[in-house]
Amino acid sequence: MPGHRKLGRTSSQRKALLRNQVTNLIYNGKIVTTEPKAKEVRKIAEKLITLAIKEKDNYTEVTVTQKVPKKTADNKRVKELVDGKKVTQYEEIEKTIKKDNASRLNARRKILSVLYPVTEVSDSNAGKKRNVKEVNLIDKLFDDIAPKYEDRNGGYTRIVKLGQRKGDAALEVIIELV
Repeated sequence: MPGHRKLGRTSSQRKALLRNQVTNLIYNGKIVTTEPKAKEVRKIAEKLITLAIKEKDNYTEVTVTQKVPKKTADNKRVKELVDGKKVTQYEEIEKTIKKDNASRLNARRKILSVLYPVTEVSDSNAGKKRNVKEVNLIDKLFDDIAPKYEDRNGGYTRIVKLGQRKGDAALEVIIELV
């Protein structure tokens, strides 16, 4: 007996479908799908959340200095004339960043191998390539979802049955993060 459901698809199609549904579950918090798919998505999602919970505090904070171009009020770079050439002026800023330890970095890469990249497009820019925002789901897992579930031992998702679908009578369910 295999350790997974085949879902009537080839292995590459099945992996892509499950990755897409897990990505949407973490991004949106809940999705509507069929019961067998939801049970497979639950397995993958709970493993990712468990991994994020284990490694959520495994980092060190480091202060770094960064050169950033000076900008005017209308968000243009400030330039000065040096030897007949226009040169951008820079200022140094100190930033505190999180530096992952080795095991957290490994966990981040494992999660990245499952989740697809997500881009957010505002309604005013629909259909355009400009002004799209990349959503970092891994940081969402580590910073938002993992602290919420740190005192739970599994059971991070809930499956609620909706009833049969009209077209093919497949049992539809909502899978959501608890």
